[in-house]
Amino acid sequence: MNLNPLSISGYFSRVMKPLLKIAVLLLVLLAMGGCKSGKKNVKPDSSPHHDIVKIDKHSIKGNKDQKALVEEAMTWIGVPYAYAKSDKKEGTDCSGLVLRVYLDVLDVKLPRNSAQQAEFCKKIDKEDVEPGDLVFFATGKDPDKISHVGIMIDKENFIHASTKKGVLISQLNTPYYIRTFRQAGRVPR
Repeated sequence: MNLNPLSISGYFSRVMKPLLKIAVLLLVLLAMGGCKSGKKNVKPDSSPHHDIVKIDKHSIKGNKDQKALVEEAMTWIGVPYAYAKSDKKEGTDCSGLVLRVYLDVLDVKLPRNSAQQAEFCKKIDKEDVEPGDLVFFATGKDPDKISHVGIMIDKENFIHASTKKGVLISQLNTPYYIRTFRQAGRVPR
């Protein structure tokens, strides 16, 4: 069989190139099927670590500052997760949420990451948390390294930025948060 180089390139242009385009398109569609865009309306999370809770802001207890912190934090519910950001429109991560809430409500500037925020706070017992106190978790590969933070609403619930669900309220007593909890802290004022 005598193969002419021009006929091979013609074959590639007519047959293989369209097949290659279809294969690439299928791969892109499959990859996109696994992605979820950030949405402002957060649906209940069915994963075992998040028990999304709805709390009426009129039921918040505490002093004026505690109520103001929790009320401001609740205005962030539904904001999508965005690493290294702290913006209601663009998104936020957990430490960015905490940083902005404290800065906007009490004019207290906290460090930017959760581990430094834990060091900044005065440690308190988990049983002594009050609205506005912070709770810290080790959710990464290192079980001793603090990598997540949330703001307590009451003795059982906290608001935080989940990587999958954005800003939401979760219960402290779920198995996941019991296992990953490392400390509670009060921001010095």
